[in-house]
Amino acid sequence: MEGAKTAIVVGAGVGGVATAARLAKAGLKVTVVEKNEFTGGRCSLIHQDGYRFDQGPSLLLLPHLFVEAFSDLDTSLEAEGVRLLKCDPNYSLWFGDGESFELSTDVSRMKNEIEKWEGKDGFERYLSFLQESHRHYELSVKHVLRKNFTSLISMARPSFLRHLLELHPFESIYSRASKYFWTERLRRVFTFGSMYMGMSPFDAPGTYSLLQYTELAEGIWYPIGGFHKVIESLVKIGQRLGVEYRLSTPVSSVSLSADGRTVNGVILSSGEILTADIVICNADLVYAYNNLLPPSPYTKSLSRRPASCSSISFYWSLSRNIPELTAHNIFLSDEYRESFDSIFKQHLIPKCPSFYVNVPSRIDPTAAPNGKDAVAVLVPVGHLISSDSSKHKGITSDFDPDVRTPQDWTAMIALARRTVISTITGRTGVDLAPLIVHESVNTPQTWQSMFNLDKGAILGLSHSFFNVLSFRPKTKHPDIKSLYFVGASTHPGTGVPICLAGSKIVAEQILEDWGINVPWSKDELAGRGAREKAAIDQVHVLPLFSWFHLGILALILSGWIFWTREGGSWDWNLWAFGGNDW
Repeated sequence: MEGAKTAIVVGAGVGGVATAARLAKAGLKVTVVEKNEFTGGRCSLIHQDGYRFDQGPSLLLLPHLFVEAFSDLDTSLEAEGVRLLKCDPNYSLWFGDGESFELSTDVSRMKNEIEKWEGKDGFERYLSFLQESHRHYELSVKHVLRKNFTSLISMARPSFLRHLLELHPFESIYSRASKYFWTERLRRVFTFGSMYMGMSPFDAPGTYSLLQYTELAEGIWYPIGGFHKVIESLVKIGQRLGVEYRLSTPVSSVSLSADGRTVNGVILSSGEILTADIVICNADLVYAYNNLLPPSPYTKSLSRRPASCSSISFYWSLSRNIPELTAHNIFLSDEYRESFDSIFKQHLIPKCPSFYVNVPSRIDPTAAPNGKDAVAVLVPVGHLISSDSSKHKGITSDFDPDVRTPQDWTAMIALARRTVISTITGRTGVDLAPLIVHESVNTPQTWQSMFNLDKGAILGLSHSFFNVLSFRPKTKHPDIKSLYFVGASTHPGTGVPICLAGSKIVAEQILEDWGINVPWSKDELAGRGAREKAAIDQVHVLPLFSWFHLGILALILSGWIFWTREGGSWDWNLWAFGGNDW
């Protein structure tokens, strides 16, 4: 590594550890500094007396992006000991009227579920919905997740522009789903997934139906040992390639040259200065601009951008199994739109929320002691009031007299707990309250303080149209040389697989800027070339006409010949049977 370019990655979230491993593979000397004593950021684990909980993400989507990331690093998930289990069904959805719906990759099961509510033609409309969301998925992967948008001109690429309207960015997920599903029940079933981006289905661009598609076509997966197994493997790969990890090492600022135009390292909270040629910031983007970099007009505008929601998350150790709950459960609010408006427009804690319940021990028995269950509950709520405040708007003042002020977190958590438990009891018949032997809780304040998430927004900046593509914060600082960004709030966006895709984009951008070979690109081209040489794998152009069409064409041609021979007059017998010779 002597003489190699040096890089520092600030933050050991999935984007940070993946970028570090990629740069190390390309020959850079990389150091990762992380404020917490663990890696993974929100993709970390909570352990309690033999129970294990995923602190953040608990389901693995877009599996091919994980396969690709490990392949680029000359290994595989299997080789690194990561074993994925498929969750079936994907979800159990619970409604207030006592009905439930199972989402699955099993087409026959989906046919029965959909026809139950929308009749025979409902399943055909479901297939049309899948067709549209498939296009959203494939176009987004090709033209968004694999491309950098460095300026507004990037959106003018002909290859992207000609598909823009096909992505339905100016319509909401809910409005697109309404074209295919005619009952309110199924419109809710196929739109709740926008919560994974921290957005309301009434505001999220229609493009993001791709999330429903990947769940329904590729399935939902879970790594044995918890989601952190993936991050842990990327860390180990990086260490084999020479990456140095320094945990419990918070950064106070990014170090700049005297003229403030070039990065030259980071200054730790301890006062120690680490020098480097390149700095990649994987800390929350808005936090980084406000706390690690000099003030600028862009910093203020960034703080005013719409952010995703926050959450109150419960982690419950139960004294026994709850077979009524599957691995992934969604309890949908009867006041569907009102609950989302409460979260995303008023930034409150909704009085009747939709929420997610994960039982990791249902799919992976190692998550809890034998005969017991680990349960994590995520209740989406509005984010904190501002970047420099830990205050929350709370709930509507007339909802519960026990909540005396918006900052009465003890009362608000108790209210959220009662709401969740009573909803689960009413819809499944199981009262979890007497079964809880231990509880941990994360609130918007927890997310803000533990992970430096601006406003406690668990998924970073929103994904509204003017917050994506060329409008989303760039992967490279516009004014400071050699300073790059990776993570949820920069391009291409939030979510573990999306941040993995982002790590590839930013790593390739760094290597291109510094004139360093991109090692995995050569492998891809070589592999593609080898496949093209095999005749059996060559793509053949379909014949313009089938034999049937050629036969019809021959009849028409013969008719035209006979018609011409007879002086332009039609003779059916002559045309059909070859004239007198028949």
